Parts: sequence; C-alpha cells; structure tokens
Amino acid sequence: MFPGADQYDVDITVESDAVERLLDVRPGDVEPADSLSFCRNVFVPLTTACRYTCTYCTYYDVPGEASLLSPEEVRDICQTGADAGCTEALFTFGDDPDDRYTEIYDQLAEWGHDSIHTYLRECCEVALDVGLLPHANPGDQTREQMAAVADVNASMGVMLETTAEVQAHGGPRAKSPGQRLNTLKNAGELGVPFTTGILVGIGEDWTDRAESILAIRDLHERYGHIQEIIVQPVAENERWRDGSPSVETLRRTVAMARAGLPEEISVQVPPNLAPARDVVDCGIDDLGGVSPITDDHINPDYEWPALQTLREIAAYADVPLEERLPVYERYLPAELRSGDFDGVPAEAPPAGAGWLSPVIRDALTAEDGAGRRYRAVVEDGAPPA
Repeated sequence: MFPGADQYDVDITVESDAVERLLDVRPGDVEPADSLSFCRNVFVPLTTACRYTCTYCTYYDVPGEASLLSPEEVRDICQTGADAGCTEALFTFGDDPDDRYTEIYDQLAEWGHDSIHTYLRECCEVALDVGLLPHANPGDQTREQMAAVADVNASMGVMLETTAEVQAHGGPRAKSPGQRLNTLKNAGELGVPFTTGILVGIGEDWTDRAESILAIRDLHERYGHIQEIIVQPVAENERWRDGSPSVETLRRTVAMARAGLPEEISVQVPPNLAPARDVVDCGIDDLGGVSPITDDHINPDYEWPALQTLREIAAYADVPLEERLPVYERYLPAELRSGDFDGVPAEAPPAGAGWLSPVIRDALTAEDGAGRRYRAVVEDGAPPA
C-alpha cells in the first residue's frame, strides 16, 4: 500500500513480480514509435500560490508575493493564443492556493468565488468562448472539486510524480502519494480523459519508478481514462541544486514506462526539460503541449522549443510530426475521429454518456473558426508551415 492510500481509500495492487519484470527493461527492449505528436497551447497560470513548498519547484510564490490573474487577463491571454492558432488553454495553479493565502482567498471572494475551483470554471468558459479547449492541471482535487469543472474541460491532468515518500516533498504540508492517486481515481470515476506523469530524480529509486508506472496502469485498467504519461526529469533551478538525472537514467525510465503501460497510453517527454533526441528510440510518441507565445511558467528557465525544433526532432527520428488536440482522438465521438484513425477507441465510462460533455462536443462541432480549426487538426494532423 502506498503512503496515504488508506486515508483516501485508494486500493491499488502492484504485484512484486510485475515490478521485477519492469526493472529488467532496457531501451533495447522497446520499439521506437512510428510518429511523434504535439499540441499547440497557451499557458494560463491562474496563480503562483500553492499550499505545498516542494524543494524543486520554482512555480510557487510565498504568501504576500503570489499573484492571481484577473478575468480580463485570462481573456487576453486566451485570445492571443487563439489568434496564434492554438487549440489548448493550459490552466495551472498550485494545490488549493486559497487554503494558505489570505490575499488570494479575499480576491476570489471579491470576484464572487468561494474557491479557486469555481474561478477555474469561469476561466475555462472564457477559453471556450474565445476558441480554445481547456485542459486544467490544478493539482490534487477532491471528487467534488473535479466534478465542478470537468464538463468545461476537454481533458485534465496532474503529475503523480512518485508513489514514494521523498524528502523533496517534505515539510508541514508534504504531498501525499495517496492523495495524488485519489485525484487520478476521481478522474477515472468521472470519465475525464487524463494526463499524468512521473518526476525523475527527486529522491525516488528504481523500484519507486516501477511502482509508480504500475500504479498508473492499474487505475487505467479500471477506468480507461489515462491518455498519456509524462516522464519528466527534475531540472536544475534556483531552488533545486541536487542535479538532474543522467541521460542513461532517463532513457531507461522512458523504456520502463513504455513497456509497463498499455499501448494506447502515449509516453511523452517535454522537449524543453529533457533531451528528446536522446530518447526518441525508447518508445516516446509525444512531445507534449508546446506554446508558440507564452513561457513555461512552471519551469521559466527552460524555454519552449520552436516548432522547427520539434520538426528537427521528428526528422532525427525519421518519423512524421503530427499535431493533436488536448484530448486524444480515441476519446472523441466516433463521428469526429479522422478517417484513418487506427488507435484503440476508448470504452465510454459506465454512465454511458461518453467521454466528452455536451459543452465540449458543441465546441468541437461548431461551424465557427474554432470548430473548424479543431477538426482540421484531427483530420490532417500536420502542423502548418
């Protein structure tokens, strides 16, 4: 049982022999992907406040210094992204920031919100209004918090990071693996297409990495909702001076992720944080969300690569580069999938309503410019010159 799992009633079984098999995997044991994908997004950091103080993170600001984007600022950022041809609005903020930051809580109240999550819903509606599909990554969420915003998101996500207790998460408000896993479970029960991932080099060992991958697999086998896993090396920054994992460590971890997960789950490395060329033969098939106009606010020292750089990575791997939406094609209604779709269609959640809400379906089928742009990405998959 993983730390904190009992507290959140998360029952995940990871067999020791499965862990041992995964520990034996090396890059030569997996096949390179036959294409690489990416999503064109705009980064919308709602607030730099976070209840946690992880020692590797530069995203959070201490109380009194944290900022909160206004609705007008959110609209301006989203409009700029839509004008630049983006399809995704990536909303991020620290875990339950209004729980620790009085000024943030007071500002939200002034705008008519009792929590950051109801404000997130308003901002997602703004993104949809200007022609972007929201993908919210708001950290840990209770089932109620996620349900409050799920219908205005095409997909959502949270990094599992690790199922181990590590010192980098230490302090009076340490992250709990059980709470993280509960967030993934909530997404599965609510039928939310979901992105998660592991963080490499924060104090976990090889067994921890294998167990984290297998825990994700266990949840996906129950619900079918994990669309991709990010394998992200910790990066040196002003708060983290304990180094980054070696290329050899990253290659082996990526290969383990590919071998340990069902084929339909994409494996991604972020090209601004990892040497993507060095792992393209280890099973990755995605380069993540890449913004042509905004910084990576979580890792500000590491600029997004230009689209040309992504083309060069794909050319180095001798595979095509394809643009995708923030929600993977197998979660789209059958009538919206491309004619050459040969992936694994996702089984709809038990409720039978399908994966996407009427709000998102309406956005995808709209006859306006945004709807046509979404469908062109699905049908063509080729980024413009």
